[in-house]
Amino acid sequence: MRVAAMVRVLVMRCMLHASLPRFHTFRAIPPEGIRCTSEGYGKGRVVVGYSDNKETILKRLRRAEGQVRGIQRMVEEDTYCIDVLTQVSAATKALENVALALLDDHLGHCVAEASAQGGPVADEKIREASAAIARLVRS
Repeated sequence: MRVAAMVRVLVMRCMLHASLPRFHTFRAIPPEGIRCTSEGYGKGRVVVGYSDNKETILKRLRRAEGQVRGIQRMVEEDTYCIDVLTQVSAATKALENVALALLDDHLGHCVAEASAQGGPVADEKIREASAAIARLVRS
């Protein structure tokens, strides 16, 4: 539910930014993404949006890794197809939960900070977040 609210805020911000006059050109987002740092974007030490929840995210990833190893073991042991598919579904759901947690942290930290700064950095962050949301929806 928190992610849905953040997506609504992101969409509203996109609509607001689209209605404002533009006096600058957009740069392409670099392949490594836009880094959110303690001194602003592109400078200093990198501060990622999930740094407060890093241990929780790592725990979830370890759990998903264990599920995938279990699936591998099930296939090696010729386990019934439906049982394997059930576990694949559970592992997929676990990874989706990690993705949603990361997205939630990204919207609440990096995108919110960039929006406060405004300008081309905010526009790039919003485009980057929109592209990430689109990838999650497609998967």
